Amino acid sequence: MSARAPARSDSILDERTFVRFWLGRLCAVFAYQMLSVAVGWQIYALTGSALDLGLVGLAQFMPSVALMLVVGHVADRFDRRKITRACQWIEAAAIAAIALATLHGAVTEAMIFALVAVIGAARAFETPTVQALLPFTVSTRNLPHAVALSSTAGQTGIVLGPALGGLLYVAGPTVVYAVCVALFIAARVLLGWLTPVRAAAAHVTTNSRSIFAGIKFIRSKEALLGAISLDLFAVLLGGATALLPIFARDILQTGPWGLGLLRSAPAVGALATALWLARRPIQRHAGRRMFAGVAAFGIATILFGLSSWFPLSLAALVMLGVSDMMSVVVRQSLVQLNTPDHMRGRVAAVNSMFIGASNQLGEFESGLTASWWGAVPAVVVGGLGTLVIAGLWMRLFPKLAAVDRLEVHEDSIDERPA
Repeated sequence: MSARAPARSDSILDERTFVRFWLGRLCAVFAYQMLSVAVGWQIYALTGSALDLGLVGLAQFMPSVALMLVVGHVADRFDRRKITRACQWIEAAAIAAIALATLHGAVTEAMIFALVAVIGAARAFETPTVQALLPFTVSTRNLPHAVALSSTAGQTGIVLGPALGGLLYVAGPTVVYAVCVALFIAARVLLGWLTPVRAAAAHVTTNSRSIFAGIKFIRSKEALLGAISLDLFAVLLGGATALLPIFARDILQTGPWGLGLLRSAPAVGALATALWLARRPIQRHAGRRMFAGVAAFGIATILFGLSSWFPLSLAALVMLGVSDMMSVVVRQSLVQLNTPDHMRGRVAAVNSMFIGASNQLGEFESGLTASWWGAVPAVVVGGLGTLVIAGLWMRLFPKLAAVDRLEVHEDSIDERPA
């Protein structure tokens, strides 16, 4: 990638490349969250099946597993901006296909699953590529700040996207899908034509050793492996978002607007936490704060599962978002601050696969257990499982619990001139 000289300013907002990156990420997350609301409600309206809600998550997750080793190598081998542009075109086209089928009354459950899988495959390439692109949008001194501030873009989209998606769904799912297409096109323009502030490392050669390097690197870092796997198992067991259509319609007696608010509630807490951490970064005891956040996540999940009062359910989900963001910032900071530039794509691919497993595979787990036991027991048992995982991981990964400060690793930045 070509590069320009970075702006000489202490303010991250003066770094125009990062501002464009932030806006592009906001558009993409906004679109994806609106899509999740529309697909979830439409699938449940078509089938009334909790298991089918879980299968939506599985359809998104399986491509990331199948492509994990390939996408990381591609992100390190080719121009990340071109990869991002291609992925977002594919996502926009797949959503447009769902919209057209819905408009003509031809949409089916199998069609939605197939197109969601296409979107999942595109996101399998897009997510680690965008993560690997982030460090090249800011100067080195602003990287820790950028990690936290980038999270606010994602959480802003997660706050507003589901709420707007739920409101627009009143006019029909086609309207939601059309807005999603427009947002993905906007993200493509913003992210696909960035000018990096510094040069990327030389392209890696293709061989079996380089393809597996991301996995080997994470395994060699106990704190990094512990952070990523902790998030995987905690959210895998404690994730309840796939069941929100059931809670909204059958337990809390609301419509699509209520589902939108429920999906937005965790992001309200997460956004507030991300903004707080962007202004007041974690200075000490980062590992302990991560474990405290995971434990609080489990408690909030249990409270949500037991609640049948809409305001209390919203409050529990807000608490869930607050605790989750504490864990996210620590984990993402450890990944970005300790990964060499030339391996960012491969490490980000492994990290993205773990995140996908915790979210999409967690949705499948929730749908499956809800089909066995019912929605409320599935959520409560999942929350208890999260608490068990937090305690177990403190014993298995003592170096993670001992992490104190989040600092830039001396090997993670390649400061070669453009």
